[in-house]
Amino acid sequence: MTLSLASIAVLGSRDLKIPTYDRNAVSIGIVHFGPGAFHRVHQACYIDDALHTDPRWGICEVSLHSTGVRDALQPQAGLYTIAILDEQSSFRVVGSVKEVLVAPESPGAVLERMVAPTTYIVSATITEKGYCLNKEGGLDFSHPDIAHDLKHPDAPKTFVGFLARALRIRHDRGLEPFNAISCDNLADNGHRLRRAVLEFVRSSDPGLAAWVEKEVTFPCTMVDSITPATDDALRARVKEALGVEDLWPVQREFFSQWVIENKLRGPQPDWASVGVTVTDDVAGFERAKLRLLNGAHSTLAYTGSLAGYETVSSAMGDKALATFVRQMMIEDIRSGLAAPKGLDLDQYIEAVLRRFRNPTIRHLLSQIAWDGSQKLPFRILPTIAENLAAGRSIARLCVPLAAWFHFIRWMVRNERQIMDPLAAQLTDLAKRCNGDAAHDVGVFLGLEKVFSAELAQNATFRAALEKAYARLSSVESPAQLGEALTGI
Repeated sequence: MTLSLASIAVLGSRDLKIPTYDRNAVSIGIVHFGPGAFHRVHQACYIDDALHTDPRWGICEVSLHSTGVRDALQPQAGLYTIAILDEQSSFRVVGSVKEVLVAPESPGAVLERMVAPTTYIVSATITEKGYCLNKEGGLDFSHPDIAHDLKHPDAPKTFVGFLARALRIRHDRGLEPFNAISCDNLADNGHRLRRAVLEFVRSSDPGLAAWVEKEVTFPCTMVDSITPATDDALRARVKEALGVEDLWPVQREFFSQWVIENKLRGPQPDWASVGVTVTDDVAGFERAKLRLLNGAHSTLAYTGSLAGYETVSSAMGDKALATFVRQMMIEDIRSGLAAPKGLDLDQYIEAVLRRFRNPTIRHLLSQIAWDGSQKLPFRILPTIAENLAAGRSIARLCVPLAAWFHFIRWMVRNERQIMDPLAAQLTDLAKRCNGDAAHDVGVFLGLEKVFSAELAQNATFRAALEKAYARLSSVESPAQLGEALTGI
């Protein structure tokens, strides 16, 4: 037996959370592009909670490319299972997905859903690539799909193209615009989406541009929850727990966070009742996540890798490393952060550390270590610059940078592929190193795309970085890492 409305009665007798609202009474109020795993464990889960008190917010999912989610969920009437991975894992069945459309098959049907008077939210999780942006952050008019959408506005291929066409139709029908919400893990995601749509509209439909600029809201958001990929082990585990087969279950950690900028118009779900934070300071939440969570993640990735650890949870099992990371978060990062309203930084730090220790989440350090040249300038360097300006210590903050240098050198020595846009340059720098801290740090600080000239020439920063580099120079085991971190 597969997961379906008929099997809900069976599931209700088990220790599972299932929809208790009347799914037949649910109408579609949200059109969402990108029905991947993260959306289904995150936004769709919040909406599922909201439907227990307000049936207006069913979701029409839109896939821009693949038929996979549609083919899996259609036989299950849109139902699917989430496995919540924690010390005591649990399962829930989500019923917020009312429909799944595949855009290339039926662009007209997608547009009609977007322009329906009952649609108040059009959202997306399509990754940065899906926004078709250029290096300057504007719309890439050379992108073949954008070029297609400009020529064929009634059959768009891109999210931006669909938004532009749907807004034109709503305008012509005298309907209020929907809220366009990016839920991708991008800083200033609402601003990026707004810029892309406005540039598209100004190019293709200049008469509409003023209306879009004045009337359409593009709130920024922040989203967070670790979501391992679905595999056969998960499918088997869900089948054993539920007693029925789910064609595409998903999984995530217990922690989940969704922050939305306070600029939505018109009817909307009761966000506060389902745990969504609505705020005027999304940037404050983003900054806390970037520096505390992501900064600590990168620290674990590079120091833990040097000691031979494979996952975040195994690295957090190292008492010396876990203590070091906690001290860095509390004493070096938190001290320079202004907490946005609604976020207790002390509680947030402890929640992050608890997430890192979760043994059911197999989060590989090697994956977190990818793209260090792109991540560290946002995760670590701003905190270092602020601490230098304020006269605070940067000793611990230099450790992840020094560990990254050693990690790159180790990868090159062992002929491993460096996953980084600057891989060729990093390889060249590593080959020029000789093990002397002053020399090697000088070599890496020449990486202008990572280190500004002002920071690279700062004597205090350079001395602290050389000291950290020297401490980590012989680390190849947990014991050596503990010794290196002691006393910093």
